[in-house]
Amino acid sequence: MWRSMGTINQQAMDQLHFVTELAHRIKSTSDPACDEIENSSEFVSFFPDFVWTVRDFTLELEADGNSITSDEYLEIALKPKKGKPEEVKMFNLPRQCIRQFFPRKKCFIFDRPTHRKKLAQLEKLHDNELDPEFVGQVESFCSYIFNNSNVKTLQGGITVNGPRLENLVLTYVEAITSGDMPCMENAVLALAQIENSAAVKRALTYYEETMIKKVQFPTETLQDLLDIHATCEKEAIEIFIKYSFKDVDQRFQKELASQLEAKRDAFCDQNVNESAQRCRALIKDIFGPLEEEVKKGTFSKPGGYGHFLKENKELKQKYYQQPRKGIQAEVTLQEYLKSKEDVNDAILQADQSLSTKEKDIEVERLKSQAAQAAAKHLEEMQKKNEEMMKQQEKSHQEHIRQMTEKMEAERKQLIAEQEKALTLKLQEQKRLLKEGFESETQQLQHQIKNLENKLNHTKTRGCIIC
Repeated sequence: MWRSMGTINQQAMDQLHFVTELAHRIKSTSDPACDEIENSSEFVSFFPDFVWTVRDFTLELEADGNSITSDEYLEIALKPKKGKPEEVKMFNLPRQCIRQFFPRKKCFIFDRPTHRKKLAQLEKLHDNELDPEFVGQVESFCSYIFNNSNVKTLQGGITVNGPRLENLVLTYVEAITSGDMPCMENAVLALAQIENSAAVKRALTYYEETMIKKVQFPTETLQDLLDIHATCEKEAIEIFIKYSFKDVDQRFQKELASQLEAKRDAFCDQNVNESAQRCRALIKDIFGPLEEEVKKGTFSKPGGYGHFLKENKELKQKYYQQPRKGIQAEVTLQEYLKSKEDVNDAILQADQSLSTKEKDIEVERLKSQAAQAAAKHLEEMQKKNEEMMKQQEKSHQEHIRQMTEKMEAERKQLIAEQEKALTLKLQEQKRLLKEGFESETQQLQHQIKNLENKLNHTKTRGCIIC
């Protein structure tokens, strides 16, 4: 927004000298092959609308005896002067730059708000004490600003909030103080590094907090845990996608995927540990009385082995009936039973009611039983590995799906932005040429040709213009 007092005259134009320096003071791309004209033409895609306000307006809105709007007044003020290049350069240059960099322009004029004698108390006056014409002009201005002003954006439709603006300013200041020319493209990439790192942390924090809320350890099966993980992971990726941009080579999304996998494995380990702890506590409570009887020698007598087997079987059934043991239920029980093999064998050998042959048969039965348990454990481990591999593939596909959707949305948005910018620039260049900007005719014709080629290329191919 620019403002002046009284009228739009050459003095007001001269105060806009910084506009003429834009192409010399800032670059849109880091490409060294990009010339000054191409560099400046890219500004249109992310520059804001140009609004000129004229306070205490002193003229009548007329041209050639006809009433005109304030916008038409601005367009007339921006018309170039015909003449020799060296004579009209200083007059035309700021006007050319405003038209080139800001295709959308708006002008508002304001009459004096009240009588000269009341101006000193202006801040204390109510609306009904101000000039009605001025009040209407202010309402029109505010309505336009509130309803038509767009959120500050960068190339690619990246919105700029407070923290992003701070980082951009620091990047520009650092470039200027180091003697370099600030570059929009480099600034956006530097901002992306900061924002994408924050997006990764935000997504991981959400994943971890949501998993803690949803998972009740231990889960009955591994798949129960993986199903919750898949939901939380999907939502975490969505958060990353929402807050990240310009993730070159998907570096940050790959980092997110790696850390999500590590956190998933940590939750799986926690699930195993909590299941094992619960199962050991249950075994201690359930089998503790049996161990006490063994110590007392209750089963060290004829027929004691059969009685021991019966009680052991009943206690195993009781153990199986207990809820929420988790995925380590069978493994922990088998580990316990294996640790008591010497006790079983001692009771078996001490039972005088059994013949040697019967004892040998029982030993073989126990070995076969242990082999079956080991085979079952191996099968369960293989099943768990398969479940983890399937989940890993689903995770990979989810990352690809969301990344592809975002890239496609960004591609369409960029094409739309560039097509719009090219159309606006083309219209402005043609108007400048039509108005007889003689000193720049050849250059303008060259720009128009390039813009038409770019616009046709964008419409027909849908390619992103570099």
